[in-house]
Amino acid sequence: MASTAVFGVAFVDVKGFPFEKYGPTGTNLGNVIIVHGGVSRNVCEDFANVGMPVDFVSVADHTPIGLDVVDHLQNIGVGTDYITMVPKRGIGMWLAVMDEHGDLAGSTSQMPDIGALETFIGAKGEEIVAKCENIVLEIDMNETIAEKVLSLAEKYNKKVYVIVGNLSIIGKRPDFLSRVDCYICNEIEAGKFFNMNLEEYDADQMLTIVKEKSSELKVPSMVVTMGKNGAVYYDSRTGEEGHCPCNPCKLVDTTGAGDAFLSGTVMGLTKGYSLEKAVRAGTMLASATIQVEESSCPKNNKFFEQFED
Repeated sequence: MASTAVFGVAFVDVKGFPFEKYGPTGTNLGNVIIVHGGVSRNVCEDFANVGMPVDFVSVADHTPIGLDVVDHLQNIGVGTDYITMVPKRGIGMWLAVMDEHGDLAGSTSQMPDIGALETFIGAKGEEIVAKCENIVLEIDMNETIAEKVLSLAEKYNKKVYVIVGNLSIIGKRPDFLSRVDCYICNEIEAGKFFNMNLEEYDADQMLTIVKEKSSELKVPSMVVTMGKNGAVYYDSRTGEEGHCPCNPCKLVDTTGAGDAFLSGTVMGLTKGYSLEKAVRAGTMLASATIQVEESSCPKNNKFFEQFED
């Protein structure tokens, strides 16, 4: 079975929920929860939960929280040999305070220090890329890491699938996306990339603009999710295109749904599925995720059996 190396960072979310009306300058009794997060970390957990081999190339710190993140990944079957440990700030943190309605009242983010990860990839990147079969890259970490991983992938003829964040790197280096196998994003991220507002587009309009812009920008293939309106996909190399509707289900929590969609789609592509079939897998995995309270998909080693001919 093909192995995938995920290059990215982990976060921990600390969320506070008041019992009564939130007072921004007073003491608020309530519940505080700590949840492991970060798109790359979530993707690793999604892979492991459906029995797909995956290694996390990341950074963590020698703190109780950092060690807990690594231990959890090890326990569910994620390869952690390529997580480099640092004394502090190896894990990103998001501190969020909700109001009495569950809406965000205030937050503070702490980004992880990825200097050690850049050094580690410089030393071990060739070994990692040569060993794996596929790569998932959180491309907005920094330009040096992105260039190193993409160059090694080209050297060893490995396919790369990207996770985008704030588009800080893609904004400066849109040419990077011409070097990946498939770019998966939501309509807001696609709009930023195309320098357009796409949030009111229907599926037909979205597919038309994705075909036009991805060809213009030389992106080999692209998938854009549109929330309840499903997803559109286009492969400029084969001409494969289409729209995949959402899978109707009971909504519990949407956290992690986009990460699960990316995971399922990428896993389908690494299994040799057509783009249409891979997007269906991503849609089904996202559907399974929003039906549970966790931010990753439920454990199901037989998930891909439903797509076997």
